[in-house]
Amino acid sequence: MLSALIWVPILGAILISCLPANWQPHRYRSVAMAVAGIVLLWTIALGTWFDPTQTQTQFSEYVPWIEWIGLNYHLGLDGLSLPLVFLNSFLTLIAIVSTNRSISRSRFYYALLLLLSSGAAGAFLAQDLLLFFLFYELEIIPLYFLIAIWGGARRGYAAMKFLIYTAVSGILVLASFLGIVWFTGASTFDYEPLRNSELPLELQLVLLIPLLIGLFIKIPIFPLHTWLPDAHVEASTPISVLLAGVLLKLGTYGLLRFGVGLFLDAWVTIAPWLAYLAAISALYGAFTAIAQKDMKKVVAYSSIAHMAYILLAAAATTRLSLEAAVCQMIAHGLISALLFLLVGVVYKKTGSRDVTVLVGLLNPERGLPAIGSMMILGVMASAGIPGMVGFIAEFLVFRGSFPIFPIPTLLCLIGTGLTAVYFLLMVNRVFFGRLSESLSHLPPVEWVDRVPALILSALILILGIQPVWMVRWSEAQAAALIVTPSISLNQGELRESPKSIGKPTTGVSLEQ
Repeated sequence: MLSALIWVPILGAILISCLPANWQPHRYRSVAMAVAGIVLLWTIALGTWFDPTQTQTQFSEYVPWIEWIGLNYHLGLDGLSLPLVFLNSFLTLIAIVSTNRSISRSRFYYALLLLLSSGAAGAFLAQDLLLFFLFYELEIIPLYFLIAIWGGARRGYAAMKFLIYTAVSGILVLASFLGIVWFTGASTFDYEPLRNSELPLELQLVLLIPLLIGLFIKIPIFPLHTWLPDAHVEASTPISVLLAGVLLKLGTYGLLRFGVGLFLDAWVTIAPWLAYLAAISALYGAFTAIAQKDMKKVVAYSSIAHMAYILLAAAATTRLSLEAAVCQMIAHGLISALLFLLVGVVYKKTGSRDVTVLVGLLNPERGLPAIGSMMILGVMASAGIPGMVGFIAEFLVFRGSFPIFPIPTLLCLIGTGLTAVYFLLMVNRVFFGRLSESLSHLPPVEWVDRVPALILSALILILGIQPVWMVRWSEAQAAALIVTPSISLNQGELRESPKSIGKPTTGVSLEQ
């Protein structure tokens, strides 16, 4: 069942590659849309069958693969991975729909998009550490080509910088995985047996540090962030949507799944440092966004700031903060996808993203009023205005983190306030004022450009008004992450097992 989420996109990519070379680009696009639509519908079906009260993985698939190195094809779905799998399937379809119909080398392009979706889905579903690493690295290849071939003027530089940074990230993650298997004496890389193993605190710290550095590159966290703005600026709009909405979440997912899940004692020990690092990254991203003149760079540095909130929530290691981390991943994925889509439409219609050049685009007759209205909605959601998904996600982050780390939480709250500053500066300069003569004859916005943004806007509003539809999936799994695996959930309460008694719990609270 879960393999379909991985192999249907791969088969779709192979099918597109085998189609006649003389087809019109829109035909390959239709095939890719059909494949992505099937994957999304199957993801929704799995969600309807999924039981969010269970902490064990569901729909598990286990096939021995390369037994002599301990690698098995082991997939599973739980409350941590399900929301991200849905986000991946949904934004892949959005990216395909928003792609220019006449894009060059379209067969290769759509095949790479589907391979990218397959790699991300495999990483979220993998229940084997080495299998996770393989999928974690698999997505690098299609993303490199998608930036290097269809990117902007400096696409070669941006793609190579992305490749180098993410390759180093993968090496560090693999080193940590090899270390835990080596020191525990495990015969496989299966996640659950390794989670049940016990290691001394000093050894946990030795293994956790390289894992964190590798994942910080992926997220990215200051000062390991410099590849992201270049990648976003040079990538095409659909690729920026997937990069910000899905691929950065591989890093934050790894923090929760492996950082908290495998090295809880060490995680709690260094959690104060992680909280302050999150605050520094959030403030750095916010202040740097204020100084940008390129709309895409503003959104890119905003992503750095908002991804830091996930690190803050993970550092607090409370049940509520871990739920909040998952919610923030979903909220950021939807909001950043909307903002990058709208910036792409502005660039497509005006030929510029410079906030010092663009002005008055909200003009109802000759401007881009619908795009401007959705942009205002997107920046309000990112700034945490009540009634939108960004508010409930950030509120849960700060509510869960403040009792444990009050000062870093307050610093991140300042970063949230600065979100309103840099986005209002951008919106005020670009969309308000008198439309200049050079922009007075803009081509109309087609429905193919409006529909993806309208769908994202609707989801941002719906999940903001009814957040339980987002929160309920990860409640049980968040509780299970911060206790010994043998601890069970009974009618929503935590019951300790003898194995967990006497373990260090400094900085960890199980109270909401």
